[in-house]
Amino acid sequence: MNKKQLIQQINQKKSYLCVGLDTDISKIPSHLLKYKNPVLEFNKQIIDATHDICVAYKPNIAFYEVYGAKGWETLEKTVQHIPENNFKIADAKRGDIGNTSAMYAKTFLENMAFDAITIAPYMGEDSILPFLSIKNKWVIILGLTSNKGAHDFQFLKSKNKPLYQHIMETSMQYGSSSNTMFVVGATKASSFKTIRSFCPEHFLLVPGVGAQGGDLQALSEFGMTKDVGLLVNATRSIIYASTGKDFAEKARAEALRLQQEMKNYLKLYRRKA
Repeated sequence: MNKKQLIQQINQKKSYLCVGLDTDISKIPSHLLKYKNPVLEFNKQIIDATHDICVAYKPNIAFYEVYGAKGWETLEKTVQHIPENNFKIADAKRGDIGNTSAMYAKTFLENMAFDAITIAPYMGEDSILPFLSIKNKWVIILGLTSNKGAHDFQFLKSKNKPLYQHIMETSMQYGSSSNTMFVVGATKASSFKTIRSFCPEHFLLVPGVGAQGGDLQALSEFGMTKDVGLLVNATRSIIYASTGKDFAEKARAEALRLQQEMKNYLKLYRRKA
């Protein structure tokens, strides 16, 4: 999915919602355990209930590879179940150099047909370029994360700039706003204005809304561009909205609640072209 198509989906659905599929078998409704593959059945019902009101899905790879071959099969079948007009993100956070990155890129962006992959940029240019070599795919680079440990390194100052800014500004030189995004945590909403001052056109993947308490209004106000430029992820608040047989219905209700908020913010905060 290219940038024009992604923006088109956002405009059509009046939504910039991404649903995380970090599916934990210990948290899914117990009635699903009778299925041969409970995680896959859960994912399929969540997707069926939400695909028309979200623009993206983001499976966290760790929740699948933990189960070995069966987990990889579940991941692949999950991706296959996602409609073509939904953006598919492999939340893999891979970070290595040369041939290793090339193999990661081939795995997720060619063999598994994801549209994008999250990567860690710490090893520099040669850990990013192999992913960018695949046409019509996206690289989503960790920029400013929402975890507590982000303060250990990401805000360290060099030449009066925090480290995360140096990483983002340098990484912007490797690709373009048509194939590169950045992860910026929703719990860092106060930083969005600063980020947009040096990163005005790139899409930002924003985790931390919902169960983590990120401020959707603030990040929309300070992070939105004329192209919207945001994919806001919610996971637990949607997929675990209920542990009963109505889990898919409740997931849709929560996704719809967020989409209605987003519809309003699109009117209020979208920058003019």
